[in-house]
Amino acid sequence: MNIANPNFGRIAFALVTLVIFAGSTGLAKAQSVASTKPANASANTYGKGWHCDMGFREVDDACVAVVVPTNAFLTDSSYGSGWKCKYGHKQKGDTCDPVALPTNAYISGTSGDRWQCDRAYRKVGETCAAINVPANGYLTGNTSGSGWACDRGYKATNDACVAIAVPANAYLAFSSINPGWECDRGYREADGACNAIEVPENGYLSGQSYGNGWECNRGYRKSQGTCVAVALPENAHLDFSGNDWDCNKPYRKRQNACVLGRP
Repeated sequence: MNIANPNFGRIAFALVTLVIFAGSTGLAKAQSVASTKPANASANTYGKGWHCDMGFREVDDACVAVVVPTNAFLTDSSYGSGWKCKYGHKQKGDTCDPVALPTNAYISGTSGDRWQCDRAYRKVGETCAAINVPANGYLTGNTSGSGWACDRGYKATNDACVAIAVPANAYLAFSSINPGWECDRGYREADGACNAIEVPENGYLSGQSYGNGWECNRGYRKSQGTCVAVALPENAHLDFSGNDWDCNKPYRKRQNACVLGRP
């Protein structure tokens, strides 16, 4: 490099001046932030301005200490009171009071500011009362309802578990629409009893809960409680149901016969 060049001196002088100017500008900015930043505050990492340190809250361009009551702890939230109550305490105004825990109860909730009753107890007002389980019953653990259910073979009647009277040809079955039992296959309920379904000759049990409980075999149809043979006219065949008939093509049904021609 030719340092004797007269332009070199001018370039060097310009570079030194630029460095000094940049340094003085940065210092001025730092001094400006420092002069406007209150005590117990820190400059923002990104952008301009400042924020209060943890444990302080901005009030009128100042950082005022957050007053943390007994049994509370500081939070890093920029909104709210700046503190929360410890587990097992509940906020009441500007204080944290211990949760009033009744007998046979325990602290619950993620914040620990509420309570629930132990198993076999239920909430009654601000107390936990024992659930009275009748004989032949058991605890369900449900917070609603009675809190208990009856053993199999018993049904709830008022506050007791009463044995279900199962008639002959029946079995225990739970349903909201039956008395606690259902009839065996081949029997139908009537007046609290299970009566045998009378299946006619050439018929079979349908297993359906409606109707008469039976159907006719293929080739037979119902008639006054019996199954009679389907009378097939000439040029006819049993239809898809098996209990009636239809004409072979090109014949058409006309009354009780199969005929050719237009209907």
